[in-house]
Amino acid sequence: MPDDMMSHATTTSKRQVSVTVDQEFLEKLKDFQRCLNQGLDKILVEDESGKLSSLSSLEQKKKQTAEKHTQVSNEEGDSATTNFVEQSKSRAVAGMQVHKGALSTINEEIKQNAQQLPHKWACSLKQILFSEQKIEARLKEMGAKISHDYAGKEILAVGLLTGCIMFQINLLKYLTVPYQIDFIQVSSYGSGTSSSGNVKLKKDLSKDPKGKHILITEDLIDTGKTLSFISKYFSDKKCSSIKIACLLSKSARRDTGCHVNIDYCGFDCPDEFVVGYGMDFAGHYRCMPFVGVLKPEAFAHLSK
Repeated sequence: MPDDMMSHATTTSKRQVSVTVDQEFLEKLKDFQRCLNQGLDKILVEDESGKLSSLSSLEQKKKQTAEKHTQVSNEEGDSATTNFVEQSKSRAVAGMQVHKGALSTINEEIKQNAQQLPHKWACSLKQILFSEQKIEARLKEMGAKISHDYAGKEILAVGLLTGCIMFQINLLKYLTVPYQIDFIQVSSYGSGTSSSGNVKLKKDLSKDPKGKHILITEDLIDTGKTLSFISKYFSDKKCSSIKIACLLSKSARRDTGCHVNIDYCGFDCPDEFVVGYGMDFAGHYRCMPFVGVLKPEAFAHLSK
């Protein structure tokens, strides 16, 4: 026989022996498993109820019990999830109903602006006194008048922080004469609803006002004590001129001892607690794009 044929026959024989050995091993393994199971059947132990049972049947019962618990747990989990979803829906619907109920207590104009306001703020407003559109139209008119009066001059626009910011910026954009901006800060309100009358300078100008045409910009002139203080302050600085521009004037609350000449006024304001467009109450409402009136209950606690 040639060498290559002998080599092939030898390899085939080895494979057959290997397969035979593997099959014999598997058969012996199966026999061992059967013997083991039979042995477990012959071993008796007490179950939880005190009865004697084979070890194999006890293991089977444990397996069935575990499967049953898993199924129950899954069902309970599904039920809990369903209950949670339903409860969440109920709470969401209830919240929407409360929101609708709160908004129904405010007028239509506030409802139209409610989406751009914190919900608490919208519900604290009694009415919108001056709308954004009305304010812008009036500022444009004031800007034209100021530009006419200051023709050929440069203005130093001095804003009274912090309430002046929106009014000053939106007024100055309508000026056609050159101007610079500076700020001064005084305190007289605190967290109350009316001026304390005790005016203190907190921040001075960063520019020297001497020889300048001063245009003081203020959001609201109430009793007039703050503006009286500011006017005297600038008079002592030897300015070329001093004029006052304000968005709102509460002439009904003017202190008889204060002689304040308002050169440019946006609107005469009724004796209400107003917020928005720079005016705040205890730090809130300041940047609303309109002027609104607070409900009395929003600040009633201050009078107690």
